[in-house]
Amino acid sequence: MHDAMTLTGSCLCGAVALEVQASRQNIGACHCQMCRTWGGGPLLALESVSSVHLEGEGEDNVTVFASSDWAERAFCRHCGTHLFYRLKTGEHYAVPAGLVDVGQAWTFDSQIFIDEKPPWYAFANDTRNLTGREVFEAFERGDD
Repeated sequence: MHDAMTLTGSCLCGAVALEVQASRQNIGACHCQMCRTWGGGPLLALESVSSVHLEGEGEDNVTVFASSDWAERAFCRHCGTHLFYRLKTGEHYAVPAGLVDVGQAWTFDSQIFIDEKPPWYAFANDTRNLTGREVFEAFERGDD
């Protein structure tokens, strides 16, 4: 279950198809204000993605938005499907789980920006929880 895997998916309208390389079947939740604004709730994403390859002419249909000084978010310019969040350095991608999910045995194991999570929802899973400060410290250290 910890072998590298190749996952494929596409946006709602089919204009963007992508291939994702992931090293683990883990899903994380981000509760930051930007993710909640972007998708209307926490972002549930694959966090062990090493590369995202856009297939065919998909790249022409992707819009990238610089959401902060350090990261950007990509979406289909036609239907608006969220494709990925990535650090501008290219060292980290987060891909929405629903984009590539075809019934894998995912492990929901982490929640980040837990200090920004609103009080009106909670996940029952036992997860590693990091505040925003702890997330930035982990990226500075190069933690996985």
